[in-house]
Amino acid sequence: MACHEIAALRLGLMKILGTNDEAERAHELAELGDAACRPGPLASLMAAGDLAALVELYGASLAELGERVARASPDDPKLSYLRTLVVLTKKVEFELRGHIEGLTRMNRELEEVHDLVHEMYPGG
Repeated sequence: MACHEIAALRLGLMKILGTNDEAERAHELAELGDAACRPGPLASLMAAGDLAALVELYGASLAELGERVARASPDDPKLSYLRTLVVLTKKVEFELRGHIEGLTRMNRELEEVHDLVHEMYPGG
């Protein structure tokens, strides 16, 4: 079992950030295997066009992971791994949200500083 959610998120982030490292891309695609080609949240996440879509699709992939854990048999040898993956992906979700909140705040503050400069130098 692979960390498909993390691999798909990394591919989506690479696209949005403009990262063109083919070795990294190939590594993540190999991690995903045929999951990269199946319709659903993972394939959509890889192709996210903006941060809002990235967050929404990552959330959908986490919901799908949660469903997989709920369907797992108590004696499934992969259950511990899946539960650990839920914790890991949730932590990544918190980090992603925090970074987006920081960028949103920075954008708002840039506007405030820009306004301040115009107040200080009205003719500038």
